[in-house]
Amino acid sequence: MKRRTFLSAGMAGVALLGTGCETISALRQALRNSHIPERFAVAQGAAIDPDFHFLSRVTFGPRPGDLDRVRRLGREAFLEQQLDPALDEGLPSRLKVSAIDVMHLDPSTLYELPPEPIERQLIHHAVMSALLSERQLHEVLVEAFADHFHIAVAKGDCRHLLPADRRDVIRKHVLGPFRELLAASVLSPAMLVYLDGAENSAEHGAVPNENHARELLELHTLGVDGGYTQQDVKEVARCLTGYVVGSKWNPGAVEFVAARHDDGEKRVLGHTIPAGGGRLDLDRLLELLVSHPSTARNVARRLAKTFVSDDPPHELVESIANTFVATAGDLRAVTRSLLLEEGFESHAGKKVKRPFRFVVSALRALGVTSLAEESVSHFLERMGHKPFGWPTPDGYPQSGLAYLPSLLPRFQFSRALAQGSLEAVEPELGALFVGCSGPGGSANVLAHLFGRAPSKLEEETLLSPQASPQTTVAMALSSPAFQRY
Repeated sequence: MKRRTFLSAGMAGVALLGTGCETISALRQALRNSHIPERFAVAQGAAIDPDFHFLSRVTFGPRPGDLDRVRRLGREAFLEQQLDPALDEGLPSRLKVSAIDVMHLDPSTLYELPPEPIERQLIHHAVMSALLSERQLHEVLVEAFADHFHIAVAKGDCRHLLPADRRDVIRKHVLGPFRELLAASVLSPAMLVYLDGAENSAEHGAVPNENHARELLELHTLGVDGGYTQQDVKEVARCLTGYVVGSKWNPGAVEFVAARHDDGEKRVLGHTIPAGGGRLDLDRLLELLVSHPSTARNVARRLAKTFVSDDPPHELVESIANTFVATAGDLRAVTRSLLLEEGFESHAGKKVKRPFRFVVSALRALGVTSLAEESVSHFLERMGHKPFGWPTPDGYPQSGLAYLPSLLPRFQFSRALAQGSLEAVEPELGALFVGCSGPGGSANVLAHLFGRAPSKLEEETLLSPQASPQTTVAMALSSPAFQRY
C-alpha cells in the first residue's frame, strides 16, 4: 500500500484510538445525534432576553438548555468559565473533531496528501469545532482572529500549511498575549507563503518584497489609518528579510538565512533598529508594533465589531484599547472587559449573522451534534462564506450585511435542515417541541429560536394550523428574527 493511501485511509481511525479510556456509556451518549434536554427554559417577553443576547454573542448560538445554564450560573460566572484555559471542550467535540486527522499532522506529512481532502477537512474541522466545543468563546475568537490573520487556502502550498497555522497559531494563542499571537503569525509557514514573505530577500542587492510588511502594518497591527508611511513599509520589509520556508527534509519548516537578511540600520515609526541585529530585528519590530496605540485600537475595533456592533461606538473602542495597553495586550483581559462593558445589552438583535454563524447557530439551536463532511460546505460557498476561501488578505467582511445579496441559499439551507435532508443530520424536532413545551405551547419553539416571545404576526404566520413542525422551523430559521442576533 502506498504511503499516501495509508495516510488518507488510516489516520482517522488512529486518531480515535487516542481518545482515552472513556466508558462505553459515555461514548454512546457522546455520539448521539441530538443535544436536547427533556425540558428546557425559553425566553419570555417582547424584548430579547439579556441572557439569550449574552449567549448569542459569547457562543455560536444557544443550544436547548443553555439558557438554563446561564441563568443558574450568572453571566459573569459563565464568562469566567469560558475564559478558563483549562475548560474542557467536551467529550462529543473531542471524539468527533479528533477524527479529523489533518489537524493533527505536521506539514511534512500533509505534503504526502492531495490538496482536496485537506481543504475539505479544514472546513469540516472549523464547522464541527464551532458546533460542538464547550469552549465556545474560544471558538468565536478563533473565527475572529482567523479573519484578522487571514490566509487563503488556494494560494501555492497554503493547503498543506494551513492546518498547522490554524492549530499552532490561531487556536493556541487567541486567549493569550497578542504579542505571542502576532509573533507566531509572522513566522507561520502558511503566512510566509501567502504574503510572499518566503521570497523576501536582500541577498546580492535584491530589493525586499513589501507584501508581508504592508499587510503586517495595515491589517495585523496598526490598521489602515494607523499612522505609518510608505517608508515605514520599506523599512519593515527590510526587517523581515531572510526567512525561508521548507528544506529538503522538512517542507514546512521556517529557517532564518543570514545571507538573505538586510542587516543594516532601520528606522521604523520614528525608532531606530540598530545594524547587526540579524534575527533580533524581528523581535524589536514586534515590540514597536504591539506597543503602538494604533495597534491597540485596531485590535479593539476588531473585537468590538465581533461581539458588539458593526459600527461600535468610539468610546467603546477607546475603552477596550485602554485595557489592551494596560494589560500589555492580554487578549483574555481585553475580551472580559469588552463583554462586561456597560451598555452591551443595548445592541441585542442589531447584528446580522454572517453565513458561517447562521449555519452553526441553526444547527446548535436544533441540538444537532453530527454532520457529514460536506453537508454544509456547499451552502457556505453559495452564501459567500466558505472558510478559507476569501482570496485577499483582508479576510471576509465582518458585517453580516455584506452577505445579504445571497439570501436564497440561507432559505434553502433552513428547509434542508428542518426536513432532515442534510447528510448525516437528523434533527429531532419532536424532542425540541416537547422539551420547550409549556403554557406557551408551540410558540415556545419560536421563543427558543428568537430569544423572545414571538409577535402576533409571527405566531399567525409561522404557527398556522396547516404548518408542519418542519415548515414552522424552516420558516423560523429563515425569518429576520433568527437572521439577527
